[in-house]
Amino acid sequence: MMGFFGNIMGKLLSTVYSLVSGFGSEPEHFSFYAMSIILTTIVFKLLLLPLAIKQAKSMKVMGEIQPELLKIQEKYKDDPMVQQKKMSELYKEYKYNPASGCLMLLVQLPILLAFFKVMREPVTYAFKDPGMYEAMNKSFFWISNLDKPDHLMYGLPLLAAITTYLQSITMKTGNAGNEQMETTQKTMNIFLPIMIFMSARSFPAGLALYWVVSNGFGVVQQLVINKIIDKK
Repeated sequence: MMGFFGNIMGKLLSTVYSLVSGFGSEPEHFSFYAMSIILTTIVFKLLLLPLAIKQAKSMKVMGEIQPELLKIQEKYKDDPMVQQKKMSELYKEYKYNPASGCLMLLVQLPILLAFFKVMREPVTYAFKDPGMYEAMNKSFFWISNLDKPDHLMYGLPLLAAITTYLQSITMKTGNAGNEQMETTQKTMNIFLPIMIFMSARSFPAGLALYWVVSNGFGVVQQLVINKIIDKK
């Protein structure tokens, strides 16, 4: 399965590279390869935009019904079967699917893993000519080769952690009023960026660049979606 997604991501990356490399000379300290990673990431974020909008709407509904859910959980805490029935009835009334909150994660995870494979094996999945790939300029500002981890300044891993945190706090989770869920969410908002930073230090810098662009685009996207949905 990852090979399938890897081939798709690799084909898209190589296609974008072919397009941008036809514009002439490369900008100083900014390679066409880096540009291709950035544009490929944005293309996938745009393709996933309908799912992001659907998830945001779902989270808004969850926030609206959360007080009622808490009342049901408290009232029927000694009768799990009735509690589950009442909660299902509430979900049906508001046309809410509890699994919808995991939809974006389920879609994005294979893409992330596929891009990881592409960054680890670019000749296999994207650029079929090893000689051409070796000759390719893979620099990005202070990074001389996006195939290698960013060990010089840890700039991209740090940016990956910061943008992960920013994206997590812009997303509406629908947990308002649920102290346990809010505490768990706050813990994850701190733990996940730290984990991303530690992991990105050993990953190819190209993958960290993908993560930074994906998160940065996601933050702006989420703020716009939130504003549109709040007006409705």
